[in-house]
Amino acid sequence: MISTNEKDTLMTLAVSNRLDMEGACDGELACSTCHCILPKDEYDRLLKEKPPKDEELDMLDTAYGLTPTSRLGCQIPVKMLSENVTVKIPSFSR
Repeated sequence: MISTNEKDTLMTLAVSNRLDMEGACDGELACSTCHCILPKDEYDRLLKEKPPKDEELDMLDTAYGLTPTSRLGCQIPVKMLSENVTVKIPSFSR
């Protein structure tokens, strides 16, 4: 699953590869269906480089299975992810 599009997010890449992640609002920060859980080190690194906006934090509050390292996949550019990172998708969503 290599992204060749500079604008790809974790959500768009997952959806285009038919992984079990939704993007109900198409990345407009109006839902939490692309909620994902990052490894702590990846979360911490992204927190410094691309901290979540208030709108993302508000949407995360509605996510099922929220963890301290949760983010919305629509807000994570693929180009910012470390190589070979493993991202978890919660087994349920609202």
